[in-house]
This record gives sequence, C-alpha cells and structure tokens, in this order.
Amino acid sequence: MRIKDVSVALVGSTLVVVLAASPALAGTTTPALAGTTTPALPAPDVAAVAAVHRTALSQGAPGALTRIDEGPRSYRVATGEADTAAHTPMDTGRRFRVGSVSKTFTSVVLLQLVAEGKVDLDAPANRYLPEPLPDERITVRHLLSHRSGLYDYTNDMFYNTVPGFEAVRNKVFSYQELIDLSTARPLNNTPGAAYSYSNTNFVALGAIVEHVTGTPVATHYQERIFTPLRLKHTSYVHPRTTISGSYARGYLRQDDTTLPLVDSTEQTVSWAQSAGAVISNAKDLNRFFSALLSGKLLPEEQLREMTTMVPVTADGKQSYGLGLRGRTLSCGTTVYGHTGTVQGYYTYAFTTSDGRRSMASLANTSNNGTVNTTLGATLDASFCGTDPAAAVRRAAASTERFTEDIAPQIARD
Repeated sequence: MRIKDVSVALVGSTLVVVLAASPALAGTTTPALAGTTTPALPAPDVAAVAAVHRTALSQGAPGALTRIDEGPRSYRVATGEADTAAHTPMDTGRRFRVGSVSKTFTSVVLLQLVAEGKVDLDAPANRYLPEPLPDERITVRHLLSHRSGLYDYTNDMFYNTVPGFEAVRNKVFSYQELIDLSTARPLNNTPGAAYSYSNTNFVALGAIVEHVTGTPVATHYQERIFTPLRLKHTSYVHPRTTISGSYARGYLRQDDTTLPLVDSTEQTVSWAQSAGAVISNAKDLNRFFSALLSGKLLPEEQLREMTTMVPVTADGKQSYGLGLRGRTLSCGTTVYGHTGTVQGYYTYAFTTSDGRRSMASLANTSNNGTVNTTLGATLDASFCGTDPAAAVRRAAASTERFTEDIAPQIARD
C-alpha cells in the first residue's frame, strides 16, 4: 500500500497514528444487502478513543489499543504497556487472544456448511452430533443464537476466577467433556424460548462442524477464512499455549483486588476451543468483519440469517443474530461484530452494516467489569465522533447489569 499522508501524535502516554493510502490503491466495498449502505459518518474522534484508553488504564488495565479502518484511511491509538515486566509500550500491531470474537469465525464456517447443503439450520442439532444433547428440540439455529437453554459450564469453572483458571490453564478437553459439564445441569430455559448466552452452544457447534465434515475446525478456519482473506496474523493453535510473533501479554485480575494481576498469556484455551480460542490482531479483525458484512464470506441468504437481530437488553440497544452482536450507538448507527473475553484480554470488534468502517479495541486485562464497560466507549468514539468526556460518561452511566462472555451468569464488578 502506498502511503499518501501520515500523522503521528503523542498525547500523554498515548500514541495516535493516522495513515491515508493513495486513493488510487484503496479498495472499495460493495454492500451485500439491499438498503444497508451506511450513511456518511463523522470522522472518528481519536482524542475520545485516547481518553477512553486512559480511563481504562486508571481502572486497572495495563494497556489498550484501538485500530479503525475505513477505505484508504487507518486510525491507530495505543496506550500503556503490552508487557508490564519489560515495560514494552503497547502498539496496534500486536496479536492477542480474541475470546468470544471466535464465535463469529465459527458461525461463518457453520453457515458456509448450511449454504453447501450439509447442515440445516432448523434441524435438531442431534442430527449432526456424535452424542445427543438432552433435549431433541434444540436446533442448530438455537445454538447459533444462544437460545438452546444449555447451561454455560464456565459459570462453575470460573466461579473463583484465578483458581478456576489455573486448574484448566494447561488442560486439554474434548468437545464432549465440555458438553458433559453443561448437560450435568438442567437447561436454563425451554429451547427457543429465551436468549441465554452460553459458551456450550459454540462448543457444540465446533463438534457439529468436525462430525459432519470429518475435518478439524482449525482446518476450516484456515481454508475458509484465514487464507482467502489473507489474515496473516490470525491463527487457531489449540492446544498450543503460546502466542507467536509480536503480541500483548494478558493480565487477569484476581477476585481479591488487593492482590497483583496474574499473567495469563500462556494457556491452552481448551476450555473454550471453537467458542473462544482464536488469536488475531486489530488489522485482521477489521478485515474479517468488513469482509463478512460486505458479503465476501457468505451467500446473501446466509448473511441475512446471520444479521437478523433480536434485542437482548431492556433498552433494545444490544441485539444478537447468529454468532453476531449488534450495537446501536448514540448517533443511531448500528454496528455488527462481537465482544470477547478470555483470561487477560477484553476485545471489541465491530463494523458498519456495509463493512465500510471497522474498529477493533483491546484492553489486556479481564475480570474487571469496569474496564470492559469503559472499553466499549471506543465504539461511540470510533463510529459517532463523540467528544472524549461524553464517551467516558456514557460508559460510566450504563445501567445494564454487567456480565461477561466467560461465566455469563456470574455478575462481576
């Protein structure tokens, strides 16, 4: 890419970079869905992004990064440290564990299988599983939309955050072992009756993909998504414990907040697998979600299914489709993507309905709901151009009960 303009600024401990490529070399995006072209948005407010980062650091995050991509222009904001022992500055090119953002990758694979006629969304999930779930009424669609009622085993696994993590940090589970942890408990609700976020759903979907095709999920990710989109910094290395290349270390807050953060970087993430074990960076996440919403990964019918949203919060501003979250922001724009929590990492990765503007943000900590809520304010700053004080105030004023993608039935402070 030929760079036309570069702007670099250091705001306190925050590095802000704005790059603009030559328009002649900039790619264009064609909306996949009729009527989904996003109206012109105000320019991202990088000062607001930086203010959100600084607030997150004051609340306990060692570092934060945000990258916003729109056509030829890229906005990059990095604050704090990627490694607290070495005092390595954070930068936006670093890789990290994306947690439940992995669910969207899994959904793409599954929906491609639907398009190929190998899976029926409304068929019983048991038709495609090697061992049956306890309720025949659970469909594939219920799994993708978190409406199966299956209990989330991570509520028990991580009820005590650090001891729970250390107990599974180096363990390797089969899909069935994780499903069995869930089905030892009763269903949360009748299948199809209510939204109830559960990692079990996407573990079961991973089992379906592998049972139907006889091919590992890792191969499907690589051949169907990573390679076609040239996601050079994205990988699925389960059960390997390390992250290669340049990466941000993750730091897990203990339930006793007077104790030091725990370096949680190295782990198998076998407790999550197809529900949360992908590794990526901000550039690749933006490319992935832009490609998805602009119709480059799924046929129109499957993309419509994926983006058919049902509200999941009382104010209607948060919604869920099939492995995809929707967020309606203060300016009225709705963006699509996913959040991610894995020990030591919080991620937000979202794009506009036409994929034209995409944003990925990271804070390298977890078990700190205040930081996670604050990091969410990078969405308004990136897509609505709000001022710094407004972005932070809006996050602080949120009245929704806070839960995470890990142990979603356990309220965290």
